[in-house]
Amino acid sequence: MPQNEYMERWRKLHGRRLDHEERQRKKTAREGHKASEDAQNLRGLRAKLMQQRRHKEKIQMKKQIKAHEERNVKSASDKDPTTPLPNYLLDRSNPTQAKQLSSAIKNKRAEKAAKFQVPLPKVRGISEEEMFKVINTGKKMQRKGWKRMVTKPTFVGPDFTRRPVKYERFIRPMGLRYKKAHVTHPELAVTVQLPILSVKKNPSNPLYTQLGVLTKGTILEVNVSELGLVTAGGKVAWGRYAQVTNTPENDGCVNAVLLV
Repeated sequence: MPQNEYMERWRKLHGRRLDHEERQRKKTAREGHKASEDAQNLRGLRAKLMQQRRHKEKIQMKKQIKAHEERNVKSASDKDPTTPLPNYLLDRSNPTQAKQLSSAIKNKRAEKAAKFQVPLPKVRGISEEEMFKVINTGKKMQRKGWKRMVTKPTFVGPDFTRRPVKYERFIRPMGLRYKKAHVTHPELAVTVQLPILSVKKNPSNPLYTQLGVLTKGTILEVNVSELGLVTAGGKVAWGRYAQVTNTPENDGCVNAVLLV
């Protein structure tokens, strides 16, 4: 194994802290205070290096702002093209219009949002107290609550094997594991039972995505080869995204809408 992958391997084996996302958010929020403190207190060579770095960042920021603020500008006069011109003006270009970068960026964002629009844009968040049940381990006098049992339906891959009990932190009960989903095609208006390939995104928490928890609003990848869908290139589509539209723990099944 390459030496530089040990941290990634540790994450795959043991996962992250439960408050990892919150810690990262706070660290990002503190960066401005740290930069301000360094600017006031650094002296000598370190101060020069910091000012050089900050100067380059400001230049890039100003260039980006200027590009966003560009408007349509005509590069030549609005004279009638049929009017005869002297020889020294013939090589000048015709009136052209500069591209409006800000509107182009807005249009790209709108297209991207429309492309990934989902049937349920907003769902109720699920807290960790509701999601996990604390499992006590150890002797009577020294009970430790480091294990968690998932109380919601989950999906695990076909090649999934449980870790040894001594090292298993999150327990996903067999009775709450789902392998198939009832997927509705919005344009064809048909519902088919399709195998689940993976859980792509759980909007409540990245940890739930890693554990494969199925809640309302979760984005799944399902096997649509049975439907015979074809891509723009003429190949048969295999995996497509779908969003869960029901509450699986209440209904006993997973209902989803295909994202087309």
